[in-house]
Amino acid sequence: MNNPCAQLKEAIERLKKLGIVVQVSSFYKTEPLELKEQSWFINCSLRFNTNLDPKSLMYACLRIEQEMGRRRTERKGPRAIDIDLLLFNNEVINEADLQLPHPAMQHRRFVLAPLAEIAPDAWHPGLHKTTLQLLQALGEGGGIVQKLDFCVENTGES
Repeated sequence: MNNPCAQLKEAIERLKKLGIVVQVSSFYKTEPLELKEQSWFINCSLRFNTNLDPKSLMYACLRIEQEMGRRRTERKGPRAIDIDLLLFNNEVINEADLQLPHPAMQHRRFVLAPLAEIAPDAWHPGLHKTTLQLLQALGEGGGIVQKLDFCVENTGES
């Protein structure tokens, strides 16, 4: 919200305590899709190795969000940080508190563009397509996404 680039970098540093960050995509400035009257978001994807099971990783990510000031007050509204699990190996989990692969990722350019940058061949086990195929299938849909050449630290603007 105040400095999304710094917040994203801080979240990545905190995730390093949960495993090994293998690769981080570029940062992307993305339009909000549902609640339009807010600032654009800064997003990225990372490839991550961990010994945690999916549910333990999800709870650890939720703790990071809380520690970084995330308060769930407005659905799809502004937030300090939002960490989503998109894929976990080829696992399919459909529980009340965890769905893998992420149930809406195939509709969101802000998810697929950074993910396809670092893992174009990552397999979506439910849709039987790669992330690159899912991105290409969006056509013009899925929101406006702009790859950032740099991210300004102090203002949150790019």
